[in-house]
Amino acid sequence: MDETRIAVIGLGYVGLPLARLFSTKYKTIGFDINQKRVDSLMNGADDTLEVSSDLLNEAIGKGFLCTTKLDLIKDCNFFIVTVPTPVDKNNRPDLTPLVKASETVGKVIKKGDIVVYESTVYPGATEEDCIPVVEKVSGLKYNVDFFAGYSPERINPGDKEHTVEKIKKVTSGSTPEIGEKVDDVYRSVITAGTHLAPTIKVAEAAKVIENSQRDINIAFVNELAKIFNLMKIDTHAVLEAARTKWNFLPFNPGLVGGHCIGVDPFYLAQKAQEYGYHPEIILAGRRLNDSMGKYVASEVVKLMIKNGTPVKGTKVLMLGITFKENCPDIRNTKAIDIYHELCEYGISVDVYDPWAEPAEVMREYGIETITQYPEIKSYCLAEGGYGAVILAVAHQEFLQLDLLEHKNAGAIIYDVKGILNIETVNGRL
Repeated sequence: MDETRIAVIGLGYVGLPLARLFSTKYKTIGFDINQKRVDSLMNGADDTLEVSSDLLNEAIGKGFLCTTKLDLIKDCNFFIVTVPTPVDKNNRPDLTPLVKASETVGKVIKKGDIVVYESTVYPGATEEDCIPVVEKVSGLKYNVDFFAGYSPERINPGDKEHTVEKIKKVTSGSTPEIGEKVDDVYRSVITAGTHLAPTIKVAEAAKVIENSQRDINIAFVNELAKIFNLMKIDTHAVLEAARTKWNFLPFNPGLVGGHCIGVDPFYLAQKAQEYGYHPEIILAGRRLNDSMGKYVASEVVKLMIKNGTPVKGTKVLMLGITFKENCPDIRNTKAIDIYHELCEYGISVDVYDPWAEPAEVMREYGIETITQYPEIKSYCLAEGGYGAVILAVAHQEFLQLDLLEHKNAGAIIYDVKGILNIETVNGRL
């Protein structure tokens, strides 16, 4: 194991923390096709904020290297693929990044080497979609010349408590012996321990159901929120009471976006349909969760009308555009659904998010965010204030704001996350 030389392909939210961790024990090289990203990392700056500058610089000082040059990873013998697995506009799995990464591996893999995939996929994708690409490009034969493993990522972006080494890791290999080797490598750096699954397909399935289960549970409480709002019952008070039972599952209503929970169920659904099974519950959960942005916007408009606030032409302030709190990741954010739906009503929406990079928001969604929180001191709605303020993302900075000044100036306050003082808000999920 001392001769293990690791190459991590894809240096995003998953790959960089993993590569940095492995570099504490093994010669490790991080490979990415984005030169700007690589340059930034080699200067000690991670714009995903997953690895601190201190840890990154310490790793670089001890030999950790990030590169876009393929030749530099040819000497490695343990390749780990950590690229995104998105869906297309029709919610069908898009394996393009995975296929391209497999082509990259195929160009450098040698006899006796191992390639491990961490990207979330449907059961079978590693051996049916990825390995044939590696075989074709390399000219090597699977499980004869080279071997494979699957160890699903469990990174939680923005979470500084459950970091990669503190989350138990599922591992697997293409043969029992390779499974043990893969498990040994991961177990040497993962302090929380590992679980060796019997096959690659079992490990793939375990990962995809983790997020599908969470998606379905959130869909359930989102539906409860819609029902209880009609009944004028505080959903969060109901959940607080229900949580007093020891086995009640603690989920809250909200927007379900990001690159995992809002995407992974479609991978499982796609594979199920290939086997002639139409997954009812999984897709129903997805439909309900995908409807929540439109629902929030309609609730805000109803409250504005009840408040006597004009809708068309009125300004609304939306706090947050990232997919979750205290994280700069805007991929597949569902806050954007609130924005678009409000625009359909003729409302002018200002978006403020201190965590999101304005240039990235513009590039991804065509929205120009405001860069400073617009405090209200002496003017009311009639003098250009906001008709509503929506807390869409629970960034720590937003918890310090005094939204009462907006409310006192005539604005509706709507709390998507259900974390503000009940006296402050006019409505919440």
